Amino acid sequence: MKKSDTSGFTQFGFKTKLRLLSWRGFFYRWLPLLVVLIGGILLVQKLMHPATIRILSGPEGSSYRNHAEKYKKIIERHGVKVIVLPSHGALDNLKQLADPKVKADVAFVQGGLTDAIEGLDVSHLFSLGSMFAQPMMVYYRHGEPVEVLSQLKGKRLAIGPEGSGARTLALKLLKANDMDGPPTVLHELAGEDAANELNAGTIDAAFMMGDSATPAIMKKLRSNDDIEIANFRQADGYLRKFRFLSKLTLPEGAYDLGKNEPPKTLTLVGPTVELVARHKLDPALSDLLIGAAREVHGGAGMFRNAGEYPAPLVRDFPISPDAERYYKSGTQFLYKTLPFWLANLLARLVVIVVPLLVILVPATRLAPAAYKWLMRSRIIKWYGAMMTIERAMLARPSAEDQAMLLRRFEAIEKAVNEMKAPAAYGDQLYVLRDHVRLVRERLFAMAQSMDKAREVGQPPVA
Repeated sequence: MKKSDTSGFTQFGFKTKLRLLSWRGFFYRWLPLLVVLIGGILLVQKLMHPATIRILSGPEGSSYRNHAEKYKKIIERHGVKVIVLPSHGALDNLKQLADPKVKADVAFVQGGLTDAIEGLDVSHLFSLGSMFAQPMMVYYRHGEPVEVLSQLKGKRLAIGPEGSGARTLALKLLKANDMDGPPTVLHELAGEDAANELNAGTIDAAFMMGDSATPAIMKKLRSNDDIEIANFRQADGYLRKFRFLSKLTLPEGAYDLGKNEPPKTLTLVGPTVELVARHKLDPALSDLLIGAAREVHGGAGMFRNAGEYPAPLVRDFPISPDAERYYKSGTQFLYKTLPFWLANLLARLVVIVVPLLVILVPATRLAPAAYKWLMRSRIIKWYGAMMTIERAMLARPSAEDQAMLLRRFEAIEKAVNEMKAPAAYGDQLYVLRDHVRLVRERLFAMAQSMDKAREVGQPPVA
């Protein structure tokens, strides 16, 4: 009974050792591939953080802010978080977006601002297209109709606060008329403050644009019979001088047909507003933004025809490659057919998995060869060590050197006997041990021959 138990235990121990050898071979062979695969999965998880878009808009109530809030509602339907960031206006948007320290992705930027800040680096910014045209509205107190800006020379003018696109454009237009200094008085008033001052008669005119004035404030000014809107009779001349400007028409009765507001067709000038992004913007987010822009700006409006905007018009910034692709062929196939979160996951996986496959496929062929070379090198190195000792013994060493060589060989023999290898390489290991035994017999025979020769005073015979 005891013999049977011992036999069973021995058999169990033998099977366990075989199993351990098998697992060791598996890990030696496939561990590098597993490491690469796990690394790829971790990288995908890192990339799959919740998507967020940060939009630089404008002051509370401005048209820029209103547009950004509309974008937010549309985009968040796809599971993407949108953060609307307030600003002082278009120029402030550009300044912040150009600063890599500011956490922002896109911004509304009107044309003609890139030269407003000296040394501003905008080389890393791209346009997702022109979103809409923005007229410069010059409101003035009733009197002689204003059709050329030079009629306001020497007057008190509100041109908007620092950081607004309205102020930047107003200064360019006034400078072109030699009106950017005395006797013309310029005030940094905007929005409601400018409207109140104009209604009170403490200023003579106010330059307003959507980046710093709300539609409600402009409507309030139009409702005052003492306030008129200036007509840009020299619009074509301004367009020749400022290539970023567009000629816009405000038709008679466009605001109110019943009251016939305005009472006549007005010619205006203004830049287009671009949605500007940093070059690292994800292509999927670029598609979402342009898609939202089409919903918001694609219909007919006061200063646009249906389908006119958004458009890939090259203004102050180059159109991004992703935007060009969208305008030509629409959103990517995955995003057309699948929910955004799933399409985004698959798109990111493709970016990671394809390069991994390029690595893994050759690796599956190279890894076994590399492992085989490693195991053979572990075995072959002992043959080299034994050959070195044999050559030293053939050189007829002294008794002391002979003893040292035999000790070195005994250390090799012990190491080989204790050496472990996967079952697939067991045959090579046992052949090595047989060769060690043969070399041991040869070396000790040589040693005995040398010892006898020394006793009789004859030269040792190998």
